[in-house]
Amino acid sequence: MDVTVYKPALTLKKQLLICLIAIITICKPGNLRAQTDSIVYTDAATLYMSGKPFNTVNPYQRVDTARYPALPAPVKRLLTHSAGLAVCFTSNSTSISAKWCINKPLAYANMTTINSQGLNLYVQKNGKWQFAGVAKPGNKKCTQALIVENMEKGDKKFLLYLPTYNELNSLEIGVERGCTIKSMPGAFKKRVAVYGSSVTQGASASRSGLAYPAVLSRHLGYDFINIGMSGSAKMEPAVVAMVNDVEADAYLLDCIPNASVQQIKDRTLNMVMAIQKAHPGKPIILLNSISREQGFVDMKMGATVIAQNRATDSIANILLKKHTKDFYFIDVKNFFGDDHEASTDYAHPNDLGFYRFVQKLEPMVADILKKYF
Repeated sequence: MDVTVYKPALTLKKQLLICLIAIITICKPGNLRAQTDSIVYTDAATLYMSGKPFNTVNPYQRVDTARYPALPAPVKRLLTHSAGLAVCFTSNSTSISAKWCINKPLAYANMTTINSQGLNLYVQKNGKWQFAGVAKPGNKKCTQALIVENMEKGDKKFLLYLPTYNELNSLEIGVERGCTIKSMPGAFKKRVAVYGSSVTQGASASRSGLAYPAVLSRHLGYDFINIGMSGSAKMEPAVVAMVNDVEADAYLLDCIPNASVQQIKDRTLNMVMAIQKAHPGKPIILLNSISREQGFVDMKMGATVIAQNRATDSIANILLKKHTKDFYFIDVKNFFGDDHEASTDYAHPNDLGFYRFVQKLEPMVADILKKYF
């Protein structure tokens, strides 16, 4: 005869005790694999940062906009974005991690979140900067991620590019316990201020290291300062005054795509003259507008870009005919190629577009800067 033995259910107190014992067992030193034990984090604000127009209270903002109350509101907002900033450091760690917090998760329809609010790491190998990995953002303000692992041992040079289209509030870089991480000033020589539109800021590259000022920095060895203002580069006097305050060795002006024809006629000459007066003897390079891809089928848009460039070309020709000292003009109309595959949307380049843009622009800029540096 089978006998069923009655066993009383565990009390809540006993259940909690069993769970606690299980947690302690799992988390014994021999079993613990928390990142805080194997990875040591360093505040990135203590390391050198390239691409900074000014020193700022928030180290991850490009400009303390409170210093410039006359700036238009959209410009103030965009200058809090960390576009073009890169933390420069050396480490002998075989892995690199990061913890960072942004102001607010934002989704852009024409951009990857890796570009707009993630991180992009480069490592120097054989004297050249090489892609090393990305830190993908989550859907919250703060994210922790492993960027790269299993690298070769020994000291290595790194650039960690920050988000192009978000405000960064904090950033920590993680290396393996027992490894070093040191600031690396002097990663680039000379400074080139780039005042421009959304393309300058980085739309719509897949990651921040592919924005064209960042690519030019790695290729030419100069620190191209990203003063991109998405949709808001319109040469307002207050903005020009702020750009004039940026101490640089050259000035690249890519602001025509955002300006109306009338604004181009009214403001371009004054902008060039103002920069020349504030920084005599330094080269000023003016670009006209790329041909927007949609303009090849949308006749109204196409006509607008043609009119913008006619106005720009006319002003540039006046300056060149007067032999304006240290002024240069580059026609970029067809820098995306003629197969109509180089854009993400109606105007912003994809990675192919940025590659073609740099391929055309880089030798022209290099030839100009060689005269001065």
